[in-house]
Amino acid sequence: MRRPRGFTLIEVMVALAIVAVALAAGARAAQALLGNAERLAEVTAAQWCADNQLVELRLARVLPGIGDADFRCEQLGRSFAGQLRTRPTPNPNMRRIDAVVRDEAGHPLVTLTTVMSRW
Repeated sequence: MRRPRGFTLIEVMVALAIVAVALAAGARAAQALLGNAERLAEVTAAQWCADNQLVELRLARVLPGIGDADFRCEQLGRSFAGQLRTRPTPNPNMRRIDAVVRDEAGHPLVTLTTVMSRW
């Protein structure tokens, strides 16, 4: 008597289940990678905005007054809202300046801090 060749239905179903789990894991990993790349691009553009604001202050060569100032910036086709926070330091000839850039939902993306002097 000859045995039939080939796979049983159970064996085929198990193999398909294993392939489906592997493909689902791969798709999830690819989605996470894409999300991380988008986040990196957004944070990088926000950092450019903050850098630009701090460079503008330095180029003005004027010690900024104490207080907060809002700004808007566009980088890589995205619009960002930010705030410059100027605070006093123990030395009256210097100021601490924080440039905070937020995403559209209002969550901080990046904060850059510098110290400016009068001279």
